[in-house]
Amino acid sequence: MTDAAPASPRPRRRRVGASAARPVDERRAWRGSIGQPPTAPNDPTAAPPRIRPYTAADWPAVWTIFREVVAAGETYAYDPNWSAAEARAVWVERPPGATGVACLDGRVVGTAKMGPNRPGPGSHVATASFMVAGAARGRGVGRALGEHALAWARGQGYAAMQFNAVVETNHAAVRLWRALGFRIVGTVPEAFQHPTRGHVGLHVMHRFL
Repeated sequence: MTDAAPASPRPRRRRVGASAARPVDERRAWRGSIGQPPTAPNDPTAAPPRIRPYTAADWPAVWTIFREVVAAGETYAYDPNWSAAEARAVWVERPPGATGVACLDGRVVGTAKMGPNRPGPGSHVATASFMVAGAARGRGVGRALGEHALAWARGQGYAAMQFNAVVETNHAAVRLWRALGFRIVGTVPEAFQHPTRGHVGLHVMHRFL
């Protein structure tokens, strides 16, 4: 859904008009998201996605999702020829970032990674990237991951969150991020080669926390 810059160590800093960033209880941070968890749109009795931290044992499932999303060529400017090791190096964040997974019925069906958008003077702004398995779309997985990423960034003391490369033809993602309070602050024209629509724009989306 978005294409994030690699994470760099983020020094603790005091924001103007705000208290210094506070350490986060990771168990509490991963326990839930902002507000009430989403329910599956097509099945109101279905259990909501469960978001938890990524572990090494999750990589086979995450790799399957990563390959599916990247091979489609519609949302990420990642190389579909990357090996599993190359993909893991990009997707699995090191501190101060974090990577998580979304589970439905005990299976990993989505993943997100979060961290500083830029090093140094830009490290007070967070970024995040998301992937959802095709078979799990429409069940609230993307929203649950997005809400959790916002909660995580708030807990870590970030001032805002920015998505650097939301493909303008990814209408579901644009609608979701707008619903979660993001706005388009600019569009890079014809910056993404879509497999069927040719050169399309990349939105930069932002919201304060």
